[in-house]
Amino acid sequence: MAKRGRPSKLQAARGQVVSYFENLPRKVFTDKDLANVLYQRESEWRLAAHTTVDKFVRFLLEATAMRMVSIAPVGHASYRTVTRYVWADASPYAVAATLELRAYLSHGTAVLLHGLSDQLPRTICVSREQSQQYRYADTLAQGDIDRAFLRPERISNALFTYDKFQVVLLHGKNTSRAEVGTIMYGQELLPVTKLERTLIDITVRPAYAGGVYQVLEAYRRAQPDVSASILLATLKKLDYLYPYHQAIGFYMQRAGYEPQQYERFRSLGLNYDFYLSHDLRDLAYDPEWRLRYPKGF
Repeated sequence: MAKRGRPSKLQAARGQVVSYFENLPRKVFTDKDLANVLYQRESEWRLAAHTTVDKFVRFLLEATAMRMVSIAPVGHASYRTVTRYVWADASPYAVAATLELRAYLSHGTAVLLHGLSDQLPRTICVSREQSQQYRYADTLAQGDIDRAFLRPERISNALFTYDKFQVVLLHGKNTSRAEVGTIMYGQELLPVTKLERTLIDITVRPAYAGGVYQVLEAYRRAQPDVSASILLATLKKLDYLYPYHQAIGFYMQRAGYEPQQYERFRSLGLNYDFYLSHDLRDLAYDPEWRLRYPKGF
């Protein structure tokens, strides 16, 4: 009877490899990530010196719970299909968050992850900050606001599909990742905007949170955990030209916050008539905040 061949060193190390990936708080990897794992662990796992990255990846796909997935662009020639390696049952949020380097989950997806909505939207919002840009105008006129907000909100055309989800890539202003942290979602550690930053983001771009009614609901649910001081400090750090503090104060008042919380936003000044969102029809006007909003809101 012929003798069985000895298992390869990769096969002999399978238990250690599986244990390593099972205990990581991240579940999605790039080619570079897996190459780094090999270089950092090959000595500990006693792998053969000639073990290549390709061989290591092939072993992971054939002998472990690792699988290869694709995030495919939708009708946009500027983007290519992205390949990722997913351990076991990684969530679509974890996959989407790796779409680009230093990207993070934001807007409606952050609302979901912070528990501010019962809805499970099929669109995942991922933000990637642009390079630092010089702001040419620090002055604002009422006509500038009216022209900007009577038009439809700008919508990203950087769309992708993964599994049954649509992934939208938002190119936001450079903030040096202000108030971006991590959150545990099941067994995964996900990069996401913190609570106060999330409320500001959905105030600025409500279309990516389901609209102004969903934004108000998020403010209501967030109330027990929101720090008005952090909210105010984050807004100042983000340094928007438009007076979004009027919309934030309006939401806070409508959501039942204490006056001492929302009055801090009124103290920033009410120098313009502002809008709760873009392209609104059949408007009402709140003179307390100098804010136009949908009738019946």
